[in-house]
Amino acid sequence: MEDIEDLLVGSGGAPPGFRLPLNAVGVNPRKKHRNKPNKISQTNDPLTPLLPPKIPGTQTIYIKTFGCSHNQSDSEYMAGQLSAFGYAISDNPEEGDLWLINTCTVKSPSQSAMNTLITKCKSAKKPLVVAGCVPQGSRDLKELEGVSIVGVQQIDRVVEVVEETLKGHEVRLMNRKTLPALDLPKVRKNKFVEILPINVGCLGACTYCKTKHARGHLGSYTIDSLVERVKTVIADGVKEIWLSSEDTGAYGRDIGVNLPILLNALVAELPPDGNTMLRIGMTNPPFILEHLKEIADVLRHPCVYSFLHVPVQSGSDAILTAMNREYTVSEFRTVVDTLTELVPGMQIATDIICGFPGETDEDFAQTVNLIKEYKFPQVHISQFYPRPGTPAARMKKVPSTIVKNRSRELTSVFEAFTPYIGMEGRVERIWITEVAADGIHLVGHTKGYVQVLVIGPESMLGTSAIVKITSVGRWSVFGEVIETLTQVNLKMAPEKVCNQEKCSTRFNQFDSGACSKEPEPCSCGPNCCGGQTILEECTVSSNDSWMEDRSSKNLIGWLLRKRRNHVHKKVENGLALGLRKKQDWALGGWGIVDRALLVGILVSFFIIVAVIIHLEFRTILSK
Repeated sequence: MEDIEDLLVGSGGAPPGFRLPLNAVGVNPRKKHRNKPNKISQTNDPLTPLLPPKIPGTQTIYIKTFGCSHNQSDSEYMAGQLSAFGYAISDNPEEGDLWLINTCTVKSPSQSAMNTLITKCKSAKKPLVVAGCVPQGSRDLKELEGVSIVGVQQIDRVVEVVEETLKGHEVRLMNRKTLPALDLPKVRKNKFVEILPINVGCLGACTYCKTKHARGHLGSYTIDSLVERVKTVIADGVKEIWLSSEDTGAYGRDIGVNLPILLNALVAELPPDGNTMLRIGMTNPPFILEHLKEIADVLRHPCVYSFLHVPVQSGSDAILTAMNREYTVSEFRTVVDTLTELVPGMQIATDIICGFPGETDEDFAQTVNLIKEYKFPQVHISQFYPRPGTPAARMKKVPSTIVKNRSRELTSVFEAFTPYIGMEGRVERIWITEVAADGIHLVGHTKGYVQVLVIGPESMLGTSAIVKITSVGRWSVFGEVIETLTQVNLKMAPEKVCNQEKCSTRFNQFDSGACSKEPEPCSCGPNCCGGQTILEECTVSSNDSWMEDRSSKNLIGWLLRKRRNHVHKKVENGLALGLRKKQDWALGGWGIVDRALLVGILVSFFIIVAVIIHLEFRTILSK
């Protein structure tokens, strides 16, 4: 089917850039089944009224999103426009009068999930609109026959497509045009988090990537438009801003600017109270190599998370060449080593593709050794999936059994790491933005974007707090809230940088309940904690910490701490599996520590009873 812009009623067409009104475009009405008569039109009862169609804007739209944060932002924009027009938005498919599926084409499983959902929608006889990268990159898929489509750069016209689809028409908006405006209405999944796309597409040509077919060549938003958007969302109460794109590092190369210029402009707009944080999105190594020091300066800013997602994909130069990744393992090491050296507490996540065509045992061993060497706290491990239309799909594949075994082996290596083992007992500032999957804990992140689970009221969402790390797990750490911060003055410490393990800003927990304005001296000498945040004018209650340290010196205190750590371990395992459990699940169960504690209590009870009986017996004998 032709794009809707090409189907004009009448002749002459429209001038370039002209937005066609609904009555100026042609649509394909769905064919009615001639063998199925309309029951209402054939009724002989004159008292039976004809049911009028629903008024546009009164229906409920079910929205399902697959894929990356950029896709999530697109869904939020589409939900915002539909909501502004009067439609109700639901995450329950049963409630939807129309289904809107925003798709991802990165991996085969996500596209298979889309196909399953489309089948369910058609079986339920629901009107359907498909958006995202799958229809944009593969518009001739059989599964998309008879389905309305919104292209990735046409999300600002989703209301028109939904209206026509509800009327029974098939509409397709696929042509690329100017970037959608950033000031469109938006319904955020998390009201405290703004996902801000800074550019679309990329400059790469990876042989396995299907996303390039959908998102196209690099297109960057102007710095002025992004700065205005940041001002707007801060005024809306947003507490985290995630910069998103297919390659953040490539930003601005099409409009004569670069990423450091943008980052400095955005950081200048962040509130001085330190309650709004900026997170830099995924970037490939080639385009940040020349800006590493400038990016490190930004990452040291107290309102920017010291975290970056840098995919390496393989530890073998031969495989990187086959992937056409345009960098070497050595250049990836330069990125990681430079940022970890210049940014205290820096956390780097990466991606690995197992079983890329041509990957030998030696290639895979190099990948495993790279992951073992750096012990990244987050590694996204994926098996290779050939995507139709990509060069890699025509390459000779590694047998699937070998691919699966390599994926399992690397996953086992990665899960054996204990990246947060040294954090227990530390005092950290965190920013809290959501409720955990267990419904009990709140989720916050440290400056290094380490996930911290704390217990507190939901009124703490959107706030910052000082916490003491009480225990650590594989995927997150647990903390106890010491103080909630409402307004904190921030200062940047001197530029000199030292080894994080030897030097870090610490709080004097036992000094009359007050945070010291200066960090405690460290082994690196004075004024060496470059980029660390100094918190002023905050109060910290030290009684709980002092009592806990006192209790740790006796057997019962030790048992209580072991019990708490055991519970935290169970909770974290449940969260890692995505389980929603009640609090009694987290606190239930009798393990070894529980039994030891119970035995200790019972022994103490019987000793006390025996002493009382003995004293009573001696009293009787003395009489």
